[in-house]
Parts: sequence; structure tokens; C-alpha cells
Amino acid sequence: MPSRTTPARAAKKPAAPAPSPHDVEPAPVVLLTGAEDHLADRALTALLARLRERDPAFERTDVAAAAYQKGQLATWTSPSLFDEQSLVLVDGVDAATDAFVEDVLEYLAAPSESAVLVLRHRGGNRARRVLEVARSTPGAVEVPCQPLKRDQEKVDLVLADARRARRRIDVEAARALVAALGGDLGELSAGLDQLLTDTEGTVTEADVHRYHSGRREATGFEVADAAVAGDAGRALALVRHAEATGVPAVVVVAALASRLRQLARVAAARGRSADVARDLGMAPWLVDKVRREVQGVAPEGLARAIQAVAAADHAVKGGGGDGAFALERAVRVTAEARER
Repeated sequence: MPSRTTPARAAKKPAAPAPSPHDVEPAPVVLLTGAEDHLADRALTALLARLRERDPAFERTDVAAAAYQKGQLATWTSPSLFDEQSLVLVDGVDAATDAFVEDVLEYLAAPSESAVLVLRHRGGNRARRVLEVARSTPGAVEVPCQPLKRDQEKVDLVLADARRARRRIDVEAARALVAALGGDLGELSAGLDQLLTDTEGTVTEADVHRYHSGRREATGFEVADAAVAGDAGRALALVRHAEATGVPAVVVVAALASRLRQLARVAAARGRSADVARDLGMAPWLVDKVRREVQGVAPEGLARAIQAVAAADHAVKGGGGDGAFALERAVRVTAEARER
């Protein structure tokens, strides 16, 4: 009886490594997944730079998925008369409306060749189907943006950022900077930028202590807390104090955007705090706190605030317009979202 031979199994093709947030090329669909907004901002900045190299006049559209209305995606991604490149950034897919989920699933079946659709999803079960379909879309790129939990990861980030700027920072200095500002990657990055601007040669531990010891700066989160509480006067005063003490506007905008996304995500969630906390990757006490805050915020006002903060983010990152004015307007609009 002839022997039976088992066909050799085809070698499994290794998965392509995920792109670095600093090296993202335009693609039909770009997924920014994970809760670390600073890394997502880096990826978006790199992507915008690549697009500007191809077409300095490309059109950009920013939208909050929580405020999306039926049919808008088709309008934003439809080819222009001359088939120019465009970018559509959809923020907060993890808090998306049902209308957005329905429209984007239909869109992903045949993405536009002239548009780059960027989907920002921070985690949780909301709109998970969108991620699954987007990942299987031909040509799609996913950039992981997970929080850096260990101090050593943050030290490595500081060292890499210094090398990228063609400078050097001592390991001891990087550790001191992480100890001073490591609670927020945006502030950590801004702190390094300040050191590289204000020093020459190798950045030392003494440089870090000279610039970051004993100073009380109005943080972006203080601004965000005051604005969300509806205290426009205090929030604007903190913005101006932050500017006077050297806190970068981009840090303040990032904190304000983070707080608004938090409100939008919790507002869209249903169920017990423990279940919501698990789905959103938040602590239960924080879910309870945000739920109390969102009770006094009008949905239309929240949508306007998210759009104003997106415009401020675009302005303070060099996208055109007066960054300081855009930031103050975003603060006012956020404060006005609280119902009186």
C-alpha cells in the first residue's frame, strides 16, 4: 500500500512590526489605538509632515466621533474636483455615535483613494467592530499608543528624543526629568524641549534641577479642571499664568482635550460604574467623579467644546491662526458647556 505523505505546512509569515509614532506613512486607514494621547499626537504629527511633503495644500478635517451625524463621512472623504489628497481625523471612536459606526463600516468596504482616514480609539468595547474591520482593510496601518507605565520606558523615551534632536542627555539627567515631570508624557516632552533649547552640549542632571526644581507652574490639568467646572475666569487666569511661567500651550491643550474625551466617553457609557470602569480602562471612583461632572454639561455644549479644542490643537501645533487666541476660545467654550 503506498505510503501517504503529509504536505508540508506553509511557513507562517511573520507579522510586520508596528510603525513607530515617529514614522507613520499615509495610508487609506490609520488606526491610533491605546490610551496614551501624547504618542497618538506624535504619530499624527509625523503623518501630517509626510502629507505636507506630498501636497502642502492638502485638506484636513477634524471631527469628534461622539458628535457625528449621519452622512458626514461620505462628504468629507469624497474626491475633490482635482482629486487632491485629504485627511479626516476622527477622534474618540471609543465614544462614537451609532451613526458613525454604521457609516464607517460601510466606508471601510471601499475606502477613498484620495483620503487618509485616521481613527483614534483609546480602548473599551465601544466600536470594537470598527477596529476589527479597519485592521482587515487592505493597506491599513495601526500605531499602538499604549501608556508607558514603567519609569525606565519613560527614561528610554527621553534618551531617544534627545538623539532624534541630535543632542545628548545624561542617563541621570533623564531619570531626574522623569522624576520631575514623568506623570504626563506631554509635559515630559515639553520639559525636554525646553532643556534642549536653553542649554548647549550634553544636558546634565544639574541642568534638570536648575529648570525644574522648586517651580510651581499652572499645569494644563488645573486649567482643564477649572474650565470643565464652568469657571471661565479662573481657567483663563491659569492659562495666562501658564504662558508666563513657560508651560507650552500644547501641554494645556492636551490636558483640556483629555478631560473632554473623558466626559464624552463616560457620557456615552451605560451600566454600573464598575462595569464602565472595566470597559473604559478607568478607576471606578474616577467614573463616579466624571459622571457627576457630566450631569451639568449640555451635550451640544460638549460637542462644541471638543471642536474648539481640536481647532486649538491644530493652531498651537503650527497649523495656522493665533494659537493663544484659539486656546483661550477653547477654554471659554468649554466653560460655557456647563448648564446654568
